[in-house]
Parts: sequence; C-alpha cells; structure tokens
Amino acid sequence: MHELISAVSITFTKFLIAVAARTREILNYTNIANEIGVSEPTVKKWISILERTGIVYLLQPYSASSLKRATKASKIYFRDTGLACYLTRWLTADALKNSAVAGNMFETFVVSEILKSYSNEGREYRFNIFYYREKDRNVSNENEIDLIIEEDGILYPVEIKMTGNPKANMASANSILDKIPDKKRGMGTILCLIDKKTHLRENLVALPIEYI
Repeated sequence: MHELISAVSITFTKFLIAVAARTREILNYTNIANEIGVSEPTVKKWISILERTGIVYLLQPYSASSLKRATKASKIYFRDTGLACYLTRWLTADALKNSAVAGNMFETFVVSEILKSYSNEGREYRFNIFYYREKDRNVSNENEIDLIIEEDGILYPVEIKMTGNPKANMASANSILDKIPDKKRGMGTILCLIDKKTHLRENLVALPIEYI
C-alpha cells in the first residue's frame, strides 16, 4: 500500500509540473496525459481539483455567433506564479527573465492580479473575463486578444506584453470585436512594463502593471 501511495504521489507531482509548464497555454488534456502516463479522465479530474482549490484558473474563450473561427478551449493559468516557477525550476528572477517562458509567467502574474482585484472588490469575474483566439492563429498574434473584459455590454480588449516599449500594432486584433453586432468595443489597453500611462492612439492606451 505504501508503494502505491508513493507512486501516485510521484505521478501527481509530475502532473503539477506539467501543468505549471503550460501556464497561459490552451489546455490540452490529452497532451498532459501522454506526458505523465495517466488517462485523460484522470487528468480532467485532477485539473478540476486544482481549479476548485484555487491553484489554477481556467480562462474561458469569448464566444459569439459572429466569431465563427474562435477556439472553444480554455486557457489555464496558475494562480500563484511563485509556485509555478518553483515547480518548473526557475528559481531566480534573472534566470526567469532571460528564459523562453518569461512572457508566459508575466502574463500569468498579470491575469492573477486582475482576478485578485475583482475578488478584493467583492465582484464576480467568471462571467466577465475571457480571451479570444482564432483556431488558425498565426505567428504574429493578429487574431488573438489576451483578455476581453465585458462590462455593461462593452468589450474592453487587453493585451499583456512584457515590454517597456509598447506599440499600437500589438493590439491589431482588437477590431475583431467590431464584428459583434450587439456589443460595443471599449478602450483598448496594453498592460506592460512602461513607466507611465501613454496614449498610443485614440482608443488604445498603454498602462504600467501597477494600474491593476
């Protein structure tokens, strides 16, 4: 019995590491199951446990009849970037900053802080915050919006970029929201490492992450 419990514990740890390595990515149960050697239903059950206990958050895709090419899969985010970095063995800030996963961890941190800001105000966010990505997403990200925050029928597109030099074309996908007939597009935002609020064009502003 002890050996069985130990084996399950090791496998679950591998599962946690696999999920942490995929923070900010589209959730693919089959991919995780194949990597750690368990069934897909087991992965779904374990993901559900992580979600219910607040370890991860599943960001739902924005759907509308006019957005026929939108992906329908969730994105997964660790709620604690420190834990995600520990599990994936990025143990110093300098090592993480120069790594291939720096952008994913930065976006994970920003999304987590936005969710916290809603919770701290006693506001619901599960039906207000989404993302958008087309199934045939291209490498320039021109058909992806990191976050869509919906309030009173207005859709506010948000891009999250680990840069101190934001450009207006980073939000080139925002116009996709104009296709939705019963909604309005609000001010777009690029949350980034800029040091002060900067208007990039009439309907787009770059903000330091301290504004969250």
